[in-house]
Formats: sequence, C-alpha cells, structure tokens
Amino acid sequence: MIIKSLYQLGIWRRNPSLTKHLTFLLKSDTWSKEQLLEYQLLKCKEFLEFVYEHSAFYQTTFDDFNFKPSEFKDLEQLKQLPTITKMTLIKYNRLIHTNYPFKRMFSALTSGTTGESLAFLKNEEWDSRNRAAMFRGYSWYGVHPADKNGYLWGYNIEPKQTLKIKWLDRLQNRFRIFSYCPEEIKNFAKNLKGAKYLHGYSSMIYEVAKLVNRSGLKIDHDLKMIKGTSEMVFDSYQEEVQKAFGLKILSEYGSAESGLIAFECPEGNMHIAMEHVIVEEEDGEILVTNLLSKSFPIIRYRLGDMVELADTDFKCSCGRAHPVILNIAGRVGVKIIGKTQEFPGRMIYNVIKNLSTEHGITLNYQARQHIKGVIEIYIEQNKDDSQYILEMELNKYFKNDIDFNIYYGRDLHNMEEKLNDFITTIG
Repeated sequence: MIIKSLYQLGIWRRNPSLTKHLTFLLKSDTWSKEQLLEYQLLKCKEFLEFVYEHSAFYQTTFDDFNFKPSEFKDLEQLKQLPTITKMTLIKYNRLIHTNYPFKRMFSALTSGTTGESLAFLKNEEWDSRNRAAMFRGYSWYGVHPADKNGYLWGYNIEPKQTLKIKWLDRLQNRFRIFSYCPEEIKNFAKNLKGAKYLHGYSSMIYEVAKLVNRSGLKIDHDLKMIKGTSEMVFDSYQEEVQKAFGLKILSEYGSAESGLIAFECPEGNMHIAMEHVIVEEEDGEILVTNLLSKSFPIIRYRLGDMVELADTDFKCSCGRAHPVILNIAGRVGVKIIGKTQEFPGRMIYNVIKNLSTEHGITLNYQARQHIKGVIEIYIEQNKDDSQYILEMELNKYFKNDIDFNIYYGRDLHNMEEKLNDFITTIG
C-alpha cells in the first residue's frame, strides 16, 4: 500500500496528466478500426496545424512543399511531405523545437547506438501519454506499474550513480542486478518472490534464464509478464526463458524520439498504438509520425528499422483493431561487403531465421565484419550436425562472395550493453 501511494505521488509530481490519458487508452483499446482511423485523422490535423504555427523548421518545410495543414483531410496527404532522419533532427535541432511555452518539459537523450546521440526536449503530455501507452500494455497481462518488478539492464554504472539508482529503484518497487556473478543472480532470483513482472534487454533476460537453468535454481515467483526492450527477441531465447520463468518474452517496440510504437498482446501480435503514432512502410523501412511530439515534432521519421506490417484486413484473435507489426528484421543501411558485391546486413539474420523455421535449429549468434569478403560468426551453441546445414544456407544466400569463419561454443554477451547481432567496421 505504501509503495502504491509513493507511485501515485510520483505520478502526480512528474506526470500529472498520465491517469486521464491511461483512462482514455483503456477505452480506445476496444474501438473499431473506423473509430481509430477517425481519431487518428483528427489528431494528425491538430498536430500538423500546431507544428506549422510553432516550429520554424516545419514552417519552412511545409511552405516549400506547398503543404497546408488547414486543408488536411486524408492521412495519405502526409506522403506529400519529405522524410527525415536522425541526422536531420541533429542538424536542425534548434529550428525543429517549437516555441510554445509548455509548463513542463523533460530533457531526453537517445542512446547513440546508431552512431549519433540526439538530445531534445519532451513536453509533459508527450511523456505522460507515452507512459500511458506502455501501462495499457501492462494491463493486458494484469500488471500494475507499481507492482514489484525485476530490471535487467547494463550494469556499467558510474559508482557515484549507484546510490541514486538504488534509491530510484526503491521508489519504483524495482530491483536489478549490478553484476552478473552467480551469487548476484541467485539473490536476484530470490528477489523474484512477490514480483509481478521482469523487464530489460532481451539478451540479458536470456542470459539470466540460462544461468538459472544451469544452476538448477528453483524460483518461487508469480510473474505475469516478461518484457524485452531495445533489442530483437530471437526465437532461441524463448525456450530458455520459458524453462526458467514459465513465460515467454514479449516485445515492446519504439524509441526515445518516436515514442512507443507497438506492444505485444497475449496472442503474440505487436499492436501499433495508433492513437499516438502513424506508421508507414516504404520499401520495407518503417516511417513514424509521432503525434505526441509537440515540443520536438517527429514527422515521417526514418527510424532505421526494416519491418513487415500485417495486411490491413488482418484480425488478431485478441479482438483489438489496432494494426499489427509482424516482424522487425534489423537495421536499414547496414551492409555486408562481399568480394564483388554488397548485401543487406539483415541477410545473416534471415539465414538464422530460416534455420529455425525450416529446419528446427535455433542458434544464438553474433556476426562481425572487419575485412572485405570475410565474416566471422560466433555461435553460443556447441558444434554439432547443424554446421553443415548452416554452411549450406549461407552459401545459398551469399554464394562464394563471402568467406565465413564460424566459431562455436562462444559467450556472446559482455552484460554491459545491448547485444548487436551484426557488427561491422567497414562500409
């Protein structure tokens, strides 16, 4: 009861509008497709008119493309505007920010995993509605955000920050691992008693599950949800996590600048939060318009991911009408450099995926390229009969243009940051 009261006090102070937005989202959760599209069109028009009035960058852009927000009547009209990238947001940062006098704003910073860090200001309504969308997803699993929860993130934390983080964790009824030694993991597992959810990097959830299973720990827990963020959830993770905790990892998809884009329902489909974002797909690449981003507008943003959207007539058995992302297939623009040609970086992921779907072989891997025409693949599993099938599949995709050096029985994770499936220092 005390923890829940502290949570409500924290929400009142930081995100005073969150509760009303969550109430609305719980209502719109059952809306029809037509109702959702009607609301999305209304909010998009309001957003575009606001942006035109308050952002110097978009005033110029809209005028250059003869785009009039006051005449916006169809979501297809968005395609009249150019797309933007992270470099656009960095280069024109000051001009993109709006001049509206918001009562409260928060500083935000992207992780910089794509090579460039982005700093911007986020207005309170944007922050609150984004959190409300996440908490709606929690409600699908019977979880309240103030419930006791375990957190698995990188532990490379400055010593002077440790005390502050532990205090913030306490206020949020949260506990985490600060090192991944066996004793720490045992203590973490014991702390799961009474916890309702576990969340963090999917690769770290997998690593902890693996250690729990290998050590034979018996975990007395009542977990309702395990959420993976910031990384793809590989098929090979699920069996280990299911064995350790009795649940699969569900996916949450988004970024600091785009906001929460989609959340996985109990039926296993990632529903787009279309009350907040408009998602387009262009040649397999996702484009996002964040309708909440009034302090720092994000319109037709190339997030950098390849995605597969469900058909417009797709119906999820959970009953929600929100559209679905079927698959997130890696980063755009990352290239594999062969001896005579270039390949999309996601092709190795496709090979590993095919091994799972076509041959029932699940492998955890990391691929690295430092030399043209040569790739090293590090595989966690020990060498077995799957080697021949893997080499056959690689040859099917790459012919003889890439020489592969494959190493089995390797540890893939340093436990300090997210796990990238393909690392390249060339191209």
